[in-house]
Amino acid sequence: MNSPLTKSKFLDINVIRQEFPILNREVKGRPLIYLDNAATTQKPQQVLDALTHYYTNYNANIHRGIHTLAEEATAAFEHTRDAVKSFIGAGSREEIIFTRGTTEGINLVAYSWGRKNIQANDEIIISNMEHHSNIVPWQLLCEEKGAILKVIPINENGELVLDEYNKMLGPKTKLVSIVHVSNALGTVNPVKQMIADAHAVGALFMVDGAQSAVHLDINVTDLDCDFFAFSAHKLYGPTGVGVLYGKKALLEVMPPFQAGGEMIKEVTMQKTTFNDLPYKFEAGTPNIADVIAFKSAIHFVQSIGKEKIRRHERDLMDYGQQELEKIPGLRIIGKAKEKVSVISFVIENAHPQDIGILLDNRGIAVRTGHHCAQPLMDHFCIPGTARVSFAIYNTRYEIDELVKGLLRVVKILS
Repeated sequence: MNSPLTKSKFLDINVIRQEFPILNREVKGRPLIYLDNAATTQKPQQVLDALTHYYTNYNANIHRGIHTLAEEATAAFEHTRDAVKSFIGAGSREEIIFTRGTTEGINLVAYSWGRKNIQANDEIIISNMEHHSNIVPWQLLCEEKGAILKVIPINENGELVLDEYNKMLGPKTKLVSIVHVSNALGTVNPVKQMIADAHAVGALFMVDGAQSAVHLDINVTDLDCDFFAFSAHKLYGPTGVGVLYGKKALLEVMPPFQAGGEMIKEVTMQKTTFNDLPYKFEAGTPNIADVIAFKSAIHFVQSIGKEKIRRHERDLMDYGQQELEKIPGLRIIGKAKEKVSVISFVIENAHPQDIGILLDNRGIAVRTGHHCAQPLMDHFCIPGTARVSFAIYNTRYEIDELVKGLLRVVKILS
C-alpha cells in the first residue's frame, strides 16, 4: 500500500520533504499542507544551515575589510554572484546586481534607466496581467515624464492578445516590461518572440521573472532580454534577496539608483566618482547572510533538476485541475495552453477570504485575494480568487485533502 504522502513517478518526494523542517509542523491540530508557493517557497535545511554557518563562523561586512572574516564573507558573497550568473546564463558576472527582490529590480530600472531615457510622448508597454510591482513604477515614470503607458489586453483563457501587442509596437515604443509567468494565473508568456518584436522597433525589453525563475529554464543570453528581475524567496531561498540582470552596456551608462558606501570610487566635497559594475548599484551593507544562503538554494534546485521538478509539478497541476473541477460551483480562472503549477479559482456564493479561513482551519495554506493583480481581477469581473500553487514537496495526497476541505467549504457556505 502506498504511503499517504505517495511517491511521485518522477522523484521520491518523501525523501525531498524530509529536507524541509517546517513541513513537520501542525496548524490547528492538523499536519501542515502548504499550497502557497507562488507567494514564497519553504526553505530546505541546507539553506537554513548556510544562514547559521555565516552568523556563527564568519559574520563580517564585505568588500572593505582586510581581516580574515571579512575576506571569507566577501568570497562567499561573490560565489553566489557567480552561481546566479551560471543559473540564468548571463554573459558576465558584472551583469548580476543584488537587490531586495523583484520589486526593487523593476524600480531600479524605472528610476535609473527610465528617468534618463524616457521623454514626453514616449511609450511604455505592459500587460493586463502584471503584478502591481510591474505597473506602478511605470505609471509613476509616465506621470513624471509625460510618457504614455499602453496595456496589452488578455483573452478569457488568461493569455496575452499578441496581435494587439504587435499593433502597439512602433517608433515611439521605448520599453516593454512583461511578466514571464503570471503569479495569479500561471500563464507562461512567449517572451522570447515578444523580445525580438520589441527589438525590431528599437525598444528595450524587461522581463519580470519572479515566477519563471523557479519553474522554467532561464537563459537571458538566449532570450536576449535587456533586463530580467527575480527573487530568491520564490526559489527556495531566503527573503530579502533579489537579482537584477541587465546587459552590461546598458548598466554601464545608467546612473546609480542609491547613493552611499560601496557604490563609489572616490568622494570629495566637490565631486564623487562611481564604482565599477556591479557595485555601482549595490549601495550600503547588503543582505550578506541571505545572499550567501541563496547559493545553497540554487544548488538544491540544480541537484534535483528543473526538468524533474517541472514534470512533478505538472502532474500535480493536471491532477489538481481534474479534481477541483468536480467540486460543485467551482470555476477555474485562467486556462492558458502554456502555464505552470498555479490554479486560481472561485466558488459560487463563497468569498475567497472565507475559503482561505475555512481551509486554514484544516491546516491548509492557500492564497486568497487579488494577488497584487487588481487590473487582472477587474478583467474577469471578480474581487479575487483562491489560489493554490505547487512546489517540489507537494503531493497528490495533499490535493485530495484540499478537495475534502473545499467540499466542506461548499457545504458550509451553501
